[in-house]
Amino acid sequence: MGKPTGFKEYQRETVPYRDPKLRINDYAEIYTDPPVSHLTTQGARCMDCGVPFCQSGTGCPVDNLIPEWNDLIYRDRWREALNRLHLTNNFPEFTGRVCPAPCEGSCVLGITNPPVTIKNIENAIIDRGFEEGWVQPLPPKVETGKSVAIIGSGPAGLAAAQQLRRLGHAVTVYERADRIGGLLMYGIPNMKLDKNKVVERRIQQMRDEGVEFITCAHVGKQEEFAAGHVTQIMLNAEQEITYIDPNQLTQEFDAVLWAIGATQPRDLPIPGREFNGIHTAMEFLTRNTKSLLDSNLEDGQHISAKDKDVIVIGGGDTGTDCIATSLRHGCKSLVNFELLPKPPTERAADNPWPEWPKIFRVDYGHESAIARDGKDPREFCILSKEFIGDDSGNLTGVRTVNVEWIKDDAGRYAMQEVPGTEKEWKADIITLAMGFLGPEHTATDMLNLEYDPRSNINAEHGSYTTSVDGVFAAGDCRRGQSLVVWAINEGRGAARVIDQYLMRSD
Repeated sequence: MGKPTGFKEYQRETVPYRDPKLRINDYAEIYTDPPVSHLTTQGARCMDCGVPFCQSGTGCPVDNLIPEWNDLIYRDRWREALNRLHLTNNFPEFTGRVCPAPCEGSCVLGITNPPVTIKNIENAIIDRGFEEGWVQPLPPKVETGKSVAIIGSGPAGLAAAQQLRRLGHAVTVYERADRIGGLLMYGIPNMKLDKNKVVERRIQQMRDEGVEFITCAHVGKQEEFAAGHVTQIMLNAEQEITYIDPNQLTQEFDAVLWAIGATQPRDLPIPGREFNGIHTAMEFLTRNTKSLLDSNLEDGQHISAKDKDVIVIGGGDTGTDCIATSLRHGCKSLVNFELLPKPPTERAADNPWPEWPKIFRVDYGHESAIARDGKDPREFCILSKEFIGDDSGNLTGVRTVNVEWIKDDAGRYAMQEVPGTEKEWKADIITLAMGFLGPEHTATDMLNLEYDPRSNINAEHGSYTTSVDGVFAAGDCRRGQSLVVWAINEGRGAARVIDQYLMRSD
């Protein structure tokens, strides 16, 4: 693959982000365009490893043909590389930007050397494909006469919709927000995934293929929507929501797919939670992106961190996005609480290849904070004990204590508070980025769908069939909070099963 000796001759060089001191002044994408020679050299590092762990097992969930398109990039055969990429992945422009790249974590070269820059190469292939006009709508040549309703327009719903439409089925996607994309549109900041240039162009391709999208359509009860503080801000004042009974969809369509994500945030119910200024990460990020798209933040509908002391509780990608957004607002100070210890710089003995490497990383938000403030914003082994507020009900800070993690005789870690480490932190805004617990249930309860012990819709991976005939589930609402690439995997898998269900003999 590539150049047989390339992995010995060339060092790993990732495509750099834009200058962190400059990019915090705008919401344009953080990425830069590498020269072709850079990508050719990096593609040459893909070794003839025999068993490419990168594309299966612990590697890529959509089984991307990574060694094949690495080799094609090395040989300057870009259009063929794009064809290989699209064989397994409907939306490489999404995964190439936001996926943490489990493929690189299981790259065979990574056993002894830094792995191949797979994610960079993937992103470059699809961006060139759009620039050259190689990415075109692929409407079906024959209509089957079968119809499918898809509830939710995130990556799982979109992947299923595109696959099913190309097979000739009539596909209608219902989205309760005012824009299509789900997590891709409102859950990921614009600087990481441009909505107009990247998300919308793919949705337009799907429209041209014949997928019907219906926005401002809430499948479920009216009182459920009224109680959803995040979903309401995805609409403008003049927009009206349409309420749809899910039982109606099962009667009107030949199959129904639930792809509603895991939208129930994990809360932090400690004393003082009621103070103004404490927000879930999705509320903070969603309001910012909607206001940005609607008015370039001029309508005042976002939660502004300008000149405020900000604390982000919880790490991961969502926490990093909250950090990056707060910096762009011009926050006064920024701290990120992590409950777990600081990871090691290299794999620990109990974290061998090809497992995902649990190592210390500096992501784009941390990098920007370091550039602006001269230090990493993360504080590790911090447990929040109580929010502090004033007599007007506004947040003023949080009390914490340090913790340590002790391994017991069975090898399990337990958290213990460290006496004498209590501390008060000043804060005007706190965002809770601690993950998600599962999907909302009100609409699925109307169909009497069964749930698994973790409150997800009960449907086996590979079959995606629920407890109701003709009703399927895929993505985070089925598997729990996960990656965009896993959502695409599940959307494609569900489309295959639904097609088989629709085309069986009557």
